[in-house]
Amino acid sequence: MLDILMNISVEKMESIDMPETQHLFLVRYIFCSHNTSSATMEWAMAELLRNPKTLLKADQAELEQVIGKGKLVEESDIARLPYLQAIIKETFRIHPTIPFLLPWKAETNIEIGGYIIPKGARVLINFWAISRDPITWDNPNLFMPERFLGLDNQIDVTGKNFELIPFGGGRRICPGLPLAVRMLHLMLGSLINCFDWKLEDGVVPETMNMEDKFSLTLQMAQPLRAVPKKL
Repeated sequence: MLDILMNISVEKMESIDMPETQHLFLVRYIFCSHNTSSATMEWAMAELLRNPKTLLKADQAELEQVIGKGKLVEESDIARLPYLQAIIKETFRIHPTIPFLLPWKAETNIEIGGYIIPKGARVLINFWAISRDPITWDNPNLFMPERFLGLDNQIDVTGKNFELIPFGGGRRICPGLPLAVRMLHLMLGSLINCFDWKLEDGVVPETMNMEDKFSLTLQMAQPLRAVPKKL
């Protein structure tokens, strides 16, 4: 879309409103990349600090053994860090930054689950409800990265498994998926491998505020405050 608009602006500058176009892409950048990635990173760190055993398992049992303590995670390391991948997937599941996926429109009358969706109806996918469905997930309200480990739990986020679709699916899947997935693994892995973390102001894991609030994305109602200590 950006490529087409740039071509139009070169060929027929008068036919396109440049300020409006710039604002459009600025909003899309903030909403679809910066805001969602930062919110997901905050939720992941909060869950790790609230679950010290999970943090210890990711830090000592995997990162330290695979790449060495204190080293930055490289893109080539991600495939060798299954537990880190499971943490990211579990964060996507239990804390979706976009609870309702982009709206769809029914092209024909269709029956799904005993309900008739009429042609032309606008459909919103409630990913928050899907990711906490007790029929699909055991203990859906618990943060358990282990649910994504093992040969029987090879669920990914590329739209193939409808129980975990934080980026949507099909032809309208989020085009930022490859970048987001890479950057989240690199940032989270590097943060927990290069620093020791503790909660600020005497907060302990049992008293952490994990309530959320909805704005452009689903964020922590009380921002996470953690103190890093260089190794």
